[in-house]
Amino acid sequence: MKPDNKWMMNGLVIAAGLLSIVFAVSAGVQVQTKTTTKTGQSSEVVRVDRGEVITVEGNDLIVKMEDGSIRHFENIPESARITVDGKELGLRDLKPGMLLQRTITTTTTPKLVTTVQTVKGKVWYVNPPLSVILTLEDGTNQSFKIPMDQKFNVDGQMVDAFGLKKGMLVTATKIVEVPSSVTTQQKSVTGTMPAPDVPLLVAEGEPTPVPPEPTQVPEKTNPTSENYIPFIGLGLGLLLVIWFAAKMFRGKSRS
Repeated sequence: MKPDNKWMMNGLVIAAGLLSIVFAVSAGVQVQTKTTTKTGQSSEVVRVDRGEVITVEGNDLIVKMEDGSIRHFENIPESARITVDGKELGLRDLKPGMLLQRTITTTTTPKLVTTVQTVKGKVWYVNPPLSVILTLEDGTNQSFKIPMDQKFNVDGQMVDAFGLKKGMLVTATKIVEVPSSVTTQQKSVTGTMPAPDVPLLVAEGEPTPVPPEPTQVPEKTNPTSENYIPFIGLGLGLLLVIWFAAKMFRGKSRS
């Protein structure tokens, strides 16, 4: 081979390589792409944590959980708000003994993203099953890699890469479905003030005076012989006086 012919062949190879690069770069311009997203039914998972405030140290919160474990929540932002008895409080407003409840709602929404790529053109060159060069509607030639098991629509019939011939008008469609899911979390913290110390007895109104103790009335006893002894003695004494007086009276009468 002459040197001039050798340089000419090399030039053609380089030109063909550059042309292929141009086709590959510009191929995306002529491909029509349509993407649709289908959203499925969302599901929710609710988690509730309860605990009692032990102490607040700067932006750290130490809580005794419902199961008895101690949790240390670090670097809580200043913007965090906690609804306690209907009032919004900041972290530094929390006091030991407050009861906190954190509710975490996790929502998961499934999605199916479908991408449909469509290209139309006339076969200019085919290298089955790897690639095909098509002449598009605007007259430009573009090179496409042929995916595995790709089918082409030729006059209503589906053929593979080996069924393509130069000059055929073809339509190729690629459908890609990618399942995904979107997860979001919503957190809310509520609380209640610690219960105040309640005394055992609470005085209401004016003090009630203590009623006086009732006067004790001697109990009546059943009449027995012991109750008549004083009367018997008095009667005997009276009879003795009468007898003595009668005796003196008789003595005076005789004299």
